[in-house]
Amino acid sequence: MSAEGGTKAIVAALVANLGIAASKFVAFAVTGSASMASEGVHSLADSGNQLLLLVGGRRAQRAADTEHPFGYGRSRYIYAFIVSIVLFSIGGLYAVYEGSHKIGHPADVKSPQWAFGVLLVAIVLEGFSLRTAVREAQHSREGRSWWQFVRHAKAPELPVVLLEDTGALLGLVVALLGVTLAAVTGNGRWDGVGSLTIGLLLGVIAVILAVEMNSLLIGEAGSRADVDAVWTALEAGDDIVRVIHLKTLHLGPEELLVAAKIAVAHDDTARAVAAAIDAAELRVRAAVPIARVIYLEPDIDRPTS
Repeated sequence: MSAEGGTKAIVAALVANLGIAASKFVAFAVTGSASMASEGVHSLADSGNQLLLLVGGRRAQRAADTEHPFGYGRSRYIYAFIVSIVLFSIGGLYAVYEGSHKIGHPADVKSPQWAFGVLLVAIVLEGFSLRTAVREAQHSREGRSWWQFVRHAKAPELPVVLLEDTGALLGLVVALLGVTLAAVTGNGRWDGVGSLTIGLLLGVIAVILAVEMNSLLIGEAGSRADVDAVWTALEAGDDIVRVIHLKTLHLGPEELLVAAKIAVAHDDTARAVAAAIDAAELRVRAAVPIARVIYLEPDIDRPTS
């Protein structure tokens, strides 16, 4: 995923969510609907999510220094993890609290037409935001299912926005259903049920994102395709006998560390070994451009017993 594509999706989501949040809070002030309050907090939290992702992307661009010799690429994972744990949880917990309170102390929804109008407009805006994220993600999905894309993407921004917008659309439908049932039946508990359902939905999304960001923070290897390409590139020259073992690690979404032990001919001179390593590094960088940091350890090929 290009950083430009991720930024475009984030900005689209931020603009949509700021407008949606304002309209939901106006509708809540008029109707007193718990679902509208939960949805307002949800959209406000989503706006904070996008701001954090933009900050993380900016901080990740800092140059490497003596204290962080491999750079700051993982800042994007840190900020995405904060999004999943803090902001989603705040939105989810508030929605659960508001829904539980409304179920225990039901109240009529006033002027429900306000809620209907705001929710329908919000569905259109969220649909626009999701459409932008889907279009940007298509460039790097590579035929994978959407679930596989979220599970295995190394750049966190698009998976976060995709899950966020999908959750927002589902939440809007739930809120619309809750307000409708409350207005038709005259039972305000349906509004509380809608809010409670929105909170549980946000909690599920928070858990999914936390698990994925935790994996990226611990350190994930390159994709199967990238690892295979590195291995093939190393063994493509006559100067290397074979790859003894290979390890890769993402230092950031677009930066891969490659460490390998390579077997060279036992009668090679130091100059020949150095030239073989230089040539191998060039082949790897040509095959996998994100392989920015490469460490190759020469060894003598020994038969395994």
